[in-house]
Amino acid sequence: MAIVAISRQCAALGDEIAAALAKKIGYRFIDKREIEKKIVQLGFSPDKLKNYDERKPGFFASLAKERDEYLDYLQTAVLEVAQEGNCVLIGRAAHIILDGVPNLFAVRFVADRGVRMARLKEEFNWDDKKALQRIEESDANRLGFYKSFFNETNEEVEHFHLVINTGLFSIDSVTSIVSGAVNSLIDTEQEALGRKKVKEMYEAQKLVNELLFEHKLAVSFLRAVIHEDKLVLQGVANSLAITEKAVSIAKEKMPDKTIESCISVVQDFKAFP
Repeated sequence: MAIVAISRQCAALGDEIAAALAKKIGYRFIDKREIEKKIVQLGFSPDKLKNYDERKPGFFASLAKERDEYLDYLQTAVLEVAQEGNCVLIGRAAHIILDGVPNLFAVRFVADRGVRMARLKEEFNWDDKKALQRIEESDANRLGFYKSFFNETNEEVEHFHLVINTGLFSIDSVTSIVSGAVNSLIDTEQEALGRKKVKEMYEAQKLVNELLFEHKLAVSFLRAVIHEDKLVLQGVANSLAITEKAVSIAKEKMPDKTIESCISVVQDFKAFP
């Protein structure tokens, strides 16, 4: 029960390879539409998705409260899918959200700019200028998305088990390479550890969502981390009372856990609405 998370450049055949890989190994293929559907079902406005989905938010969007809501719902959606295992997730920073999960296999697909331009020109009958514009726009948006939400880039190779130049291989060859790597690296022990880790992450994220969206606690950058019998709350609040309320709710929801608060209290701190 592996979780395959795919990152890709525009016109690197990422979507095509992901679909073919899922079919080859009998996994569910979770694409953009599936994740967007889950995000909306969780409570995020569909009208606002276009402001955040794998693109750099504009200045005011990056300051808005809904920006943090999008991230919380995105993480919840990815974790919901990952709990079931045996899936191929494409994009949406799944490899960063699931970083540290033992049965995660993260792969990135790239190609030379000339190859990418040629693919776009053939697919859409574009000229060089239009193809290059699309590539540069996509690369900038995806880089901005990762920097804005995770303070990472989508090109750091240490995040991936494998990086493949799809200009050198056919789709069939790439799917064979990736499926072989998954089978050789993910064993039953890692699967069991992965299920446990994802379950902890999902329970922690559900608590975050409850604190923020049901109890309306004003804690910015709120994060919860579970390890064994301990839960740690992190974030920034403007009063000790809010922190104590968060801890009280966490204790009620998770009576079997030791709750530790690492929420910073900054008296004059005010998040943008």
